[in-house]
Amino acid sequence: MGQRFALAQDHELAQDHELAQDHELAQYSGTGAGMPRHEAGRQAEPGPHGLGPAPAQQTTTGLAVRSICQATAAGRTPLVLLHGFTQTGASWAPVVERLEARFPLVVPDAPGHGGSSLVGADLWATADLLAKAVGRRAAWAGYSMGGRAAIHVALAHPDQVKSLVLISATAGIEDEGKRAARRTADEALARRLEQEGTERFLEWWLAQPLFATLPRASAGLEERLTNTPEGLASSLRLAGTGVQQPLWARLAELGDRGVPVLLITGELDQEYRDRAGRLAASIGPTATTFVVPGAGHACHLERPRLVASAMSSFLDSA
Repeated sequence: MGQRFALAQDHELAQDHELAQDHELAQYSGTGAGMPRHEAGRQAEPGPHGLGPAPAQQTTTGLAVRSICQATAAGRTPLVLLHGFTQTGASWAPVVERLEARFPLVVPDAPGHGGSSLVGADLWATADLLAKAVGRRAAWAGYSMGGRAAIHVALAHPDQVKSLVLISATAGIEDEGKRAARRTADEALARRLEQEGTERFLEWWLAQPLFATLPRASAGLEERLTNTPEGLASSLRLAGTGVQQPLWARLAELGDRGVPVLLITGELDQEYRDRAGRLAASIGPTATTFVVPGAGHACHLERPRLVASAMSSFLDSA
């Protein structure tokens, strides 16, 4: 489990019919050498669209949750999908469409987002709400903010976590001065949201270099616009990286418990590739890294079928 997934060596991925049709991925050698940088305007990855997660249902926790279970997935360990900041559970649609036949899926809206906009919670309280809403042992996958939430669930509710998939995630900011600066920056963003509204904020948010390789068609702007300024501002103030206590020193608990962890990052997102390497080293031999070729921070939206295939292979063996 400790070795890095390698595209050229992963038999299941190599045999995936969809991947075999993707010329760009077929040309990838696994080393990243010579890979051209993709521009923001590149074409979105083809695939099924329009199905998406089922409508969210309000739970007793106040969280809105989508539950999807096809007959072919009955009896398998559920997979919980946690989205990033400014998104909703609906953002997972391109991945859901490729996993729903294999796994029962639970797709919540995070506190401050979507149908959970009125819920305010820090990350420990979020972990408690998610654990209660899911109510059973599951595999947990989280992107960015959702990855930080998934780590909190794994540490606070170990009996409910069979395995973890962390996409473009971090365990927090260790340096107290940098953390304080991030709190100040997050507060400024919260005020900007309250002053400008969701639409103008998202125009700026998605224009950041972090999302330079994310095609507009794959950004999920329509579902992001369902968020409220108040909800997003609350999320920044309560669950932003600036207010989160760093968890690097506790990651070894996951390895000690034997929790399999898959760390996914985009090839072009060097900052989070470095963090994934450190996460893996901190967790220990149960952690595996997987780099998505030609993708940036939101690699699961840029290359959903490759990410879904990697997740499926990992979960089958975890």
